[in-house]
Order: sequence, then C-alpha cells, then structure tokens
Amino acid sequence: MKIVNILFLATLLICQFQINAQPIDRDQKKEQLIEDQLKAINPELVRPFKEATIAMDKGNLALADSLYSLVYANAPGFDPLLRRLGGIRFQLGKKEEGKKLCEKAVEINNTAYNLLALANCLAQEGEFQVLTKASDLLNQARLLPNGDDISILALLGQINLTLNNPYQFQLLSKELSQKYPGMMVTHFYAAISAAYEEQWKLAKKEILIAKKMGLPDDAVKDFLDSGVNSHVHKRQLIEYSIGIVVLWAVGLLLLFIIGKMLSNLTLRYIEKQAATAEPGSDNKNLRKIYRFFINVGGAYYYFSLPIILVLVIAFVFGLFYLFFALGHYPVKLMLIIAVGSGLTIYGMVRSLLIKVDSSDPGRKLETEEAPDLFRLTNEVAAKIGTRPIDEIRITPSTDLAVYENGSWKAKMQDKAKRNLILGIGVLKDFNLGDFKAVLAHEYGHFSNRDTAGGNVAFRVRTDMNKYIYALYAAGQNVSWNIAFQFLRLYNFIFRRISHGSTRLQEVMADYMAAKTYGKLAFQNGLTHVIKREIEFNIVANAEIDSAQNDQRPFNNLYHLHGDFSAEMADTLDKALNSKTTEDDTHPSPADRFRYISNIAATDITGETGKVSDLFTNWDNITLEMTRLIEDRIKGNS
Repeated sequence: MKIVNILFLATLLICQFQINAQPIDRDQKKEQLIEDQLKAINPELVRPFKEATIAMDKGNLALADSLYSLVYANAPGFDPLLRRLGGIRFQLGKKEEGKKLCEKAVEINNTAYNLLALANCLAQEGEFQVLTKASDLLNQARLLPNGDDISILALLGQINLTLNNPYQFQLLSKELSQKYPGMMVTHFYAAISAAYEEQWKLAKKEILIAKKMGLPDDAVKDFLDSGVNSHVHKRQLIEYSIGIVVLWAVGLLLLFIIGKMLSNLTLRYIEKQAATAEPGSDNKNLRKIYRFFINVGGAYYYFSLPIILVLVIAFVFGLFYLFFALGHYPVKLMLIIAVGSGLTIYGMVRSLLIKVDSSDPGRKLETEEAPDLFRLTNEVAAKIGTRPIDEIRITPSTDLAVYENGSWKAKMQDKAKRNLILGIGVLKDFNLGDFKAVLAHEYGHFSNRDTAGGNVAFRVRTDMNKYIYALYAAGQNVSWNIAFQFLRLYNFIFRRISHGSTRLQEVMADYMAAKTYGKLAFQNGLTHVIKREIEFNIVANAEIDSAQNDQRPFNNLYHLHGDFSAEMADTLDKALNSKTTEDDTHPSPADRFRYISNIAATDITGETGKVSDLFTNWDNITLEMTRLIEDRIKGNS
C-alpha cells in the first residue's frame, strides 16, 4: 500500500480517536480508587463527579463540562478531574483552556494518565512539532505505572503513523495484539499493519473484525477502497489461475505415483527371483506395462509444454506489473528478463521443430591420454562377449555409466556408438581387478540391450535433452527460469516411471559381472564406487567452502585427504545396508550382493594396480576437472 493511503488512514484515526482510544467500559477498580481519593477531599463531590463521567462516556460533553466544573470549583487540585475537564474543554473548542488544565494536572501529579490527557490534546492539533512533543509525553508515560494502558498504546501508534514511523507503529500494533487482543482498536491497527506489509487478505479480515466491534462503516469503506479490495480481488484471480496449474501438477503427481507402483511391483518380482542363480526370463509382461506408462508419460510432456509457455509469459508480465506498481523501472533487469523469456520460448519451439545434437556429458578422453585404459575396456568386452566401447567421456564427478549415441534404427541393430562415462572422482585408489568387475556390469547393459519406453520415450528424452541444451546454450539454466525448473522436475518424474525397469536391468547386469569376474571383485568394486562418492562429496565440499571463504583458487579436489572416518563409516554403512524401496533406481547394495550370492562362480584373483595408473598424466586430468568445477561454481562457464 502506498504511503499516501497510510497517511490517510492516520488522519482517519485522529478523527476517530475519541471513540477508539477511550474505553466505554471503564475499569471499575481504577475508577473506585479515583472516587475514594475525591471522597477524602469532599464526599459530596463524588456524586456529581460520577454523573459527569457517565455523561462524558456517552458523548454528552456539555453536561459533563457543567458537572465537572462544579467539582472543580470545590477541588481545584484534584488531578483526575483536571485531566478530564481539560480534555472535554479542548474538544468543545476551548483548546488553550483545556491544555492548561491538562498541564496543571501533570504539574500536580506526573502520572501516565495525566500525560496521556495532555498528549491527546496536543495530538489533535496535528502539527509536526506538536505531535513530536505528544509522542515524547507518551513515551514518558510508558515508563510509569499504567504505562501500557490501551489508550496510551493506541494514541502513540496513531502519532507514529502520522509522523510516518511505520516500524514503531507496527511494534505498537503487535503489542496491542498481545495485551489487548479483544479490542476494536487492536484489530484496526492490525489491519493497517497488514496492509502496510501487503498482507491484503489479513488486512481485510482484521478491518471487518474491527467493524463488528464498532468501527464506523465510513472508516471501513475508506480503508477497503484505498486499494485493499482491489489487491484481494487480484489475489483471488491469481489463486484461480494457480488452481488450474495445481490440476496440471496433480497429473504430474499421478505419473509419479504410477512410477512408484510399478517400482513396487518390480521389487516383488526381483525378490521372487532372488533364490535363483539367474534372473527369470518371464519379465516380458512387466516390460510391456512399463512401455505403456512410459508412453503415457511421454505424451504428458508434450501436453505440459503449453502450460509452461503460459507460465513463462505470466511470470514476465507479473514481474513487470510489480515494477510498475512500485514505481521502480530497472530497465536492464527488465530487458534481461524479457530477452531470457524470449529465448526460453524460442528454445521450446526449436526443441520441437529443429533437430539439435544432444550434448554429451563431460569431454572425450583421447586414446593417447590413457591407452592402457582403452586396452582394459577392450579386454573386458571380449570376456563378456560383446563389442567394446567406442568412446570414453570423463566428468568431474563420480559418474560411472554407459550409454549409446545414434539413431533409433542403429540402436535396435546394435550398431550405435557406445560410450562410457567415467567420473574422475570415483577413480582414486580404484583397484584394477575390482574396476574390471564394475566395468563388466556396465558392459552387461550393452549385452542385454537394456531399453525402456520405445519410440515415445526416445523422442521425449531427445526433445528434453535438446530443450535443456538450448537453455544452457542461451544461459537460461537459472533458478528463476520456470521452463528450466520444469525440465528438471519432469526429467525426475520420467526417470521414476522407469526405475522399476532399471532395477531389473541392474540385477541382470550384476549377474553378468559376478559370473565373469567373481562375486568378491564385484562386491569390492561396487563398495568402492559408493564409498568414493561419499568421500569425494565430503572432501570436495569442504575444500570448496574453504576456498570461497578464503577467496582463493581451489586445491586439486582429487588429491585431497581428510579425516572424515566417523562420518564416512556411518554414511557408508547406511548406504550399503539400507533396504531397497520402490523409489530406488538401483537395488540396495546389500540386496544386490544377496541376489548374486547363489551364483556358482569361482572368485577370480584381482589385479593389484590402480586405475589412475592407466592415465598418461593423471595430475593434469585431475587439475583440469578441478578447474572445471571451480568455473561452474563461479559462473564462468
């Protein structure tokens, strides 16, 4: 809400103060004490004093003035009388006379209520210096007994609002809510405070409560018409639009649930086969079910794109409207947002209409950089009985996976390009024999022709990859980009649909690795991969945090050592011995080891060398990967 409206409400408060600040239901205990004091002076004055007070509370100021004057003539030094008579005469237009009476009351007895009466007179004059003086008087009153009286808090809040001190006003409003939650002025102030904080629904709720408790209709109308109602209506429109988006999101959730159900079904199937030496061959029906729902999930991706398009446009218009409403026009930022959104929309259309090569992870490892590693991969392929990989792509993380490049036809004919993703982070201290067993597992995926989703899945993955690539290429892979976040989410959900299938694939690949290189080598290799992922994340994150705090270059992340034994042991134990759930992409290591326990294979003595020794210059590779991570974190790539 603009400050001009706040000031308007402050003026309104001043006009209403005699109603708002003065409670009609007086504290009879306090009133009795005042009457007892007067009785000690002159018992005959108590009756006219009480009648004057009743008249004042009913708004009959003239009668109250007459009755109080009778008492004043006989008790001119009675300060409660002076402050009340002074306030009445001020309201009747005898301002100077009224102020003098209040000042006299303060001189006689510097109490919180006497200071309040004088401050009330000053506040009604409305001048800045006078209001400041009134504020000082009230702050003095707050230090005295009865200083937290509602009238003192209300008037001080009103003055702070008029003097454009919103922070102090809001503090007083909160104090009123704590000490006087059932008073009309409390809800009135809460409404103004909520409006100032742009909590429009709360502001409307509070003002309507104040109305029920006696706030005049005109004050309520002026408050709501000042912009509160319009903002509430806009919020309702937004909520309606959000409802439509929520229905779409429910569809995403249903896809996720279906994925979990299928995953659970696959878990039961795998458990059924656990007692056998080989995974069963009767999994065709399960694969057909997966293929159907993967196709449904693929179709939902294309259904979602128009909604994302609308959300992107709404996001831009919403931000621009906010800038206009604030009266602030950050031209450069607005241009960046407009261009970024345009590139996002263009990327969406382009991903559907134009064929763009998908980006491969990491970078290609040249043969001369690790000739012995390439010879090892050929050796494992020959032992498995399948053709070797065509390319190794190294990444800075702890990845270890395989994939194929090529057309759908090439993949179906087993002629596609085979690639191995090798995360440099996983290779530290990796024993050669154990590594061969893990590599045999990856070759098992090639040998078994692991695929899921059919043509639709292939097209969706391709289009999602193209769109993600387009956003990266345009520099729109940022947190505020709705399309980029949707791609991340949908990629997660789409993967979840096929997780049950991948678990089955993992079990079959495990069997091949254990059959070829022995159960022990595979167990050691998989344990190393898991342990190294945990270790690398702990050590690398610690180094990254330290380097950023010290504003220095990163040390080589792949040569670091840290004493994380306690944390490592606990985390590794949980990773190895956790139970397999329907959400897992892979069975848990403990289950994977159990599934291969019945395989009749002689454990093969592993080699004692390290995988890192297969690289021509391991230090250069690790330093390159460290710089890559550093550039990404600093936003240089």
